[in-house]
Amino acid sequence: MESLSLSSSSPFPFFSSFSSSQTTTKTRTSLAFTHRSIFTPRATMDLSSQNDAKPKEAKLWGGRFEKGVTDVVEKFTESISFDKALYKHDIMGSKAHASMLAKQGLISECDRDRILQGLDEIERRIESGLFEWRMDREDVHMNIEAALTEMIGEPAKKLHTARSRNDQVLTDFRLWCRDAIDRIVPCIKSLQVALVNLALDNEGLIVPGYTHLQRAQPVLLPHLLLAFVEQLERDAGRLLDCRARLNFCPLGACALAGTGLPIDRFMTSDALGFTAPMRNSIDAVSDRDFVLEFLSANSIIAIHLSRLGEEWVLWASEEFGFITPSDSVSTGSSIMPQKKNPDPMELVRGKSARVIGDLVTLLTLCKGLPLAYNRDLQEDKEPVFDSVKTIIGMLEVSAEFAQNISFNLEKIQKSLPAGHLDATTLADYLVKKGMPFRTSHDVVGRSVALCVYKNCQLQDLSLEDMRSIDPVFDEDVYDYLGAENSVKKFCSYGSTGSTCVATQLDYWATKLEVDRNTPRP
Repeated sequence: MESLSLSSSSPFPFFSSFSSSQTTTKTRTSLAFTHRSIFTPRATMDLSSQNDAKPKEAKLWGGRFEKGVTDVVEKFTESISFDKALYKHDIMGSKAHASMLAKQGLISECDRDRILQGLDEIERRIESGLFEWRMDREDVHMNIEAALTEMIGEPAKKLHTARSRNDQVLTDFRLWCRDAIDRIVPCIKSLQVALVNLALDNEGLIVPGYTHLQRAQPVLLPHLLLAFVEQLERDAGRLLDCRARLNFCPLGACALAGTGLPIDRFMTSDALGFTAPMRNSIDAVSDRDFVLEFLSANSIIAIHLSRLGEEWVLWASEEFGFITPSDSVSTGSSIMPQKKNPDPMELVRGKSARVIGDLVTLLTLCKGLPLAYNRDLQEDKEPVFDSVKTIIGMLEVSAEFAQNISFNLEKIQKSLPAGHLDATTLADYLVKKGMPFRTSHDVVGRSVALCVYKNCQLQDLSLEDMRSIDPVFDEDVYDYLGAENSVKKFCSYGSTGSTCVATQLDYWATKLEVDRNTPRP
């Protein structure tokens, strides 16, 4: 049946149609509203100009009220300036609901068809920029319902049967978050592919590994890059786990207690692609766990990207000089002509604070709320919209940056002797000679002290020097010294040894469908 073809697997049409070029009402100055213009549809008119032009209409909930709300209250409580982003999902939910009401005999098939046709026309008008969003209609739900009533009359008044805005908005929001996750996960994969390609381009390149930001041991560059790929894989897994948990349908829970009308919640759940209806109607309208989990997953992604950004900002500095970003991903200074800054990754590092802040906003919002629905929860959407927009931008620019950097082989190779990176490998050599590790640690420590005194590296010490510290040293010790020899000795699973890293690269190239045999520059 056409009315039940409501899959939400398509990408976000509204992401490409929203722009910060539109402004919200000019009296809104509170910081609570700073993100709203980001999600205002490009094609729609300014809300304030519309509402100045028309008298306010009676509220759909206004039957028991003798007075309308003041302008100050209306401007403070409206959400249409940002929740219009949910229009497509609101229409999807209404179509599923109308079809279910008709099947259950609560509305006629004729009314259902008129409702579906009207909703199709409203969606067309929204996407063509012809729809009139009105602040006095408060939110996306009331705007669409009022417009439907103007369009088709009495049948539209039956659409809200056995439905509250409480369960309606949660249905919309879960659908939106589901689609958002479906958009973020491919962005994660794109960055993983960029990092794997970068690793393949630099197979065999040894770089200093750091702990405490002090030189520690030599590692293969692909090994280091694949560490970020592993982090991103966990990020994608968290999002997919979150998607599975949020994919339950609140529609039909109504305000909080359900309904006495014979609705079929399983029908609407199936039509919208949910796993099942939510079991508890009170939980259905009050739960924001799925939002907290989503923003938490985004925050961990942001932290990983921030760490990647920090690594590359450091490596692009004169002090390190390990990478050179291309001009296409760099910026200059307004006063210092020589400057070439890795600004995209600095902003990735900076924007992580914004994503984490969105999570903290939601945690604070939810921490003291009694069951079930409270109007505070209207404030849950802007942080989510902002988090998604920001994290997608961070992922995209990180992938772009990864595709536009080169590693400075000469500078890296010249840096390798410093820091006695082979000291731990030398300790392993002594262990293989039968020496207890704690003793070998002490012996190598004294060997390093001798190098410091002589201003040389471990491989520069003579065998006589080493035997003056411990007679166990033999000619074969030099097979363990130097960064290249050191790397060759790593053999444990997951280590930086050449064979191990090649195995890791093969795994990720296969998993991400990267062709290892493609000729590389």
